[in-house]
Formats: sequence, C-alpha cells, structure tokens
Amino acid sequence: MASTGKARVEGPYGSSPLDPLAALRAPDDPPWDVYLTGTVFLDIVFTGLDSAPVRGTESWARGMGSSPGGVANMATALARLGLRTSLAAAFGDDHYGEYCWDTLEQGEGIDLSPSRTVPGWHSPVTVSMAYEGERTMVSHGHEPPPEEPAPDCPPRARAAVASLTPGRGAPWIAQAARKGARIFGDVGWDDSGQWDLARLPDLRYCEAFLPNAQEAMRYTGTDCPRAAARALTDHVPVAVVTLGAEGAYAVDRRTGETASVPAIEVEALDPTGAGDVFVAGFVTGTLAGWPLADRLAFAGLTAALSVQEFGGSLSAPGWAEIGAWWRRVRSVEGQDPSALRRYAFLAGLVPGELGRPWPLRRAVPTIGFRRPA
Repeated sequence: MASTGKARVEGPYGSSPLDPLAALRAPDDPPWDVYLTGTVFLDIVFTGLDSAPVRGTESWARGMGSSPGGVANMATALARLGLRTSLAAAFGDDHYGEYCWDTLEQGEGIDLSPSRTVPGWHSPVTVSMAYEGERTMVSHGHEPPPEEPAPDCPPRARAAVASLTPGRGAPWIAQAARKGARIFGDVGWDDSGQWDLARLPDLRYCEAFLPNAQEAMRYTGTDCPRAAARALTDHVPVAVVTLGAEGAYAVDRRTGETASVPAIEVEALDPTGAGDVFVAGFVTGTLAGWPLADRLAFAGLTAALSVQEFGGSLSAPGWAEIGAWWRRVRSVEGQDPSALRRYAFLAGLVPGELGRPWPLRRAVPTIGFRRPA
C-alpha cells in the first residue's frame, strides 16, 4: 500500500506538517521526492557497554533497541526530514520482516509499493554493539532473493540515492536518471584494493558523490581530502568529502562554490547510521535549493544529532529535534557568533516552540511490545 506522502516532524510517534519543498511543488511534479533500493536488515543495537566484548565472558549492556536497518536507515532519515520517500526492498515473510515493513510504512510513512515480501526467505539481522564512540557489528543473512523489477520501477522521483558498487553497475540508476531523477551516490570500501573510478560505471549518472576522506583520497591518488574533492569534480558535478571529527568539505563544479563546515562537538552514543543521515540532510538541502554551505552545515547537524541516540533508523532526527537544538544553542550565553551565523538559515525553517525539553528522547521500538496509543 502506498503512503499518503505527508511530511512529519516528530518521527514515528507524533506528526506535524513541515514540508521543506512546499514552495517548489507543482501539480506535474513526480509523486516522490526520493527513491532508493537496497537490503533491509533488522538491527538489534546494544549500547552502554563499558568496553568491547571479551572472549569467554558475558557483557551486560545498559541499553537495547530494535529497528529496521540497512537501507531503511537512509529511507527513515529522508522521511523524517519531510521528503516523500519510496523504497524498493525485499522483506522476509518472518516476524522480523513483518515488523520492519510495519515500522517503515505505518510508523514512518514510507512508500513500500515497489517492495515485496519473499516467501520462505528470512530477514537479515545485524547485532550492533556500541562502546567508546565506536561500534562492532555481527550480521547474519541468507543469499538475497533474485532481483525482480517492480512495476514501473523505479518510479518517477525528484532524486534517488544509490550505493555505488566497484566493478558493477545497477541498471535502475540509469533508468532513474533518464526519468529525470538527480542521483546522489555514496560508496563503500573497495575490497579489491584497485580504487579505480572507472570501476564505478554509475558515477557518470550522479549529480553528487559523497565518499569519506579515505575513500576520496584513494580514488583520486591524492594525500589531502580537499584536493581529492576538487579532483572528483572532474567526474561528477558536486563532490562532498566527509572528514570525521573535522567536519566536511564540498565543491560544486558548476557554480564554483566551495564549502567547509567543522563538525559539531557532541557526546556520541552510537555512530550507526550517521553517514546515512548526513546524506539525507544533504539531499534535502539540495532539493530545496539551498546554497552549498547551508546544505553542508545541515547535513553535518543532522548527523551530529543522530549519534546522540542509538540505532540507525531510531536515531534519525526530525524537524522537532532540529528546532529544539536551534533554540537551545541560541539560548547559551557566550555562544560563538560565527557558529550562530553558520546555522542562521534554520530560523525560517524550524517549527515553532513545541514546549519540549532538550535533548529529546524517543520511545524505543522493541519487538513484541505494542506501540502506545
């Protein structure tokens, strides 16, 4: 069943209309803002561990939560920022698959009409353990089911987010680009060690490419992330390189813009899904037509807010969290004026006072519990 396409600001347990693209919408627009496809995992996340598990011992975690993971992290992050999001994925016909489907469709308002349930296939599962700002993951899953093109798949959308695979193209990316979608590509570690941009055939369809610093430098043969970003614009119009604790740097070849934004200092509880949230923030700002520096600052802010919560899709912030953060930082005496100017664009975006404390804490979905009415 397709979603209603309504934007929400408070995640799965409360909603309020806020559409970052409201001023740009027209009757002949695509039905969806963003399309993506990939594998949905069930994530079980343990937090509050004092250290990494030690062989032959039992470790107790102070926190635990369950949520859809994998590509669901990105889909949830986009939907919570008010983008009409469509996801094509395979779901197991087990209880885990049913839980993930219901959480994404009913809880987050994500369109799952291109998705399908596969009889006899069980859901992939990842257990993530967070400690000292790092994470360790253990995953299990069977061979994924054969890909089946869904009717009218990919659907017409303003944008699509694609995970590029070295040495292999994905036909849907070219199809989406031909339908007018703006493609945002990220990439994982190249296990082959070749680090050859020619092995990313779908990069030519991308409007923006968002690798981390190590990936960018290896692909370009440079020893500086900023030089790597500039070199990548020979292959893609916009290059965004994430720099970890140092923030992010971006170059737009078409406009000549460059932007560098430092990271926001936060106490990180769990980094799971932070990269997905960063991409979602950048996509949102791009579709809304913001300047490059604002897009980069917004992406970094959403990622910083996400690492203060645990879980991938659990931690993705909505506009209520962004608004609460903006009101809080403006109320701090002696706040750096340059930092306030960097995020001044939020003043016209965030919802009004909601009477909620900061930091916010979400209800945590746990399999088998009923959601409060």
